[in-house]
Amino acid sequence: MLDLIGAVELTASAAIVIATVSIGFGRDVATRLRLAAALSVWFVVVVVLAATYALHYQYGVGSAGVGLAVFTPIVVLLVSLFGVPALREGVERVPLWLITAVQAIRILGINFLLLQADGRLPAPFAPLAGWGDIAVGVAAGPVAWLTARRGPGWRPALIVWNIVGLADLADAIVLGVLSSPGPLQLLAGESDAAIMSTLPWLLIPGFLVPLLAVLHVVSFYRLWRERAAGRGQ
Repeated sequence: MLDLIGAVELTASAAIVIATVSIGFGRDVATRLRLAAALSVWFVVVVVLAATYALHYQYGVGSAGVGLAVFTPIVVLLVSLFGVPALREGVERVPLWLITAVQAIRILGINFLLLQADGRLPAPFAPLAGWGDIAVGVAAGPVAWLTARRGPGWRPALIVWNIVGLADLADAIVLGVLSSPGPLQLLAGESDAAIMSTLPWLLIPGFLVPLLAVLHVVSFYRLWRERAAGRGQ
């Protein structure tokens, strides 16, 4: 049942992020459609990798493959966003509140806690990743609202939120690898993080984490640019 619920939640979350990135970074309809198509293809690739157990430790390449599934898209996304003129223009104009608000989907970190309670994910990976995501997701709305209004203290609030959000993603990746079967497993217990390479859970490290991490980077970049240009409050 948790897998079915997770599949619905994660697919909906992916659709929300795809729409946000496509609309926010695309300068016209054609660019937005191309972005949505490219992200959708990536989504399908991750689903296929999960469905075929290509990254599972027993049948595929294991935690090293999951690591590549996380970091390769991050590199490709950053190179594309900052290297392709049409997308670079989007980086410069996407509303900061929008790429903050979309991270409210991280309240679904509750799934980590439910999977731990079901004996399918270990500590400290599940509670730290779960509560970290929930905290960042709950805070995303108020921080986005404050940023949109450019209210008092919006910049420090956004900076702190970005730091915590990015640190939470990094922490989850590291603990996930250390809790997964393989040569890098240092945290062994009654359960492990092997399910993170299967459906629907690979959608988290293989699709959502790279996108959300890149949105944090874009937010940091925009804050730096605005401060350098003397804009904002």
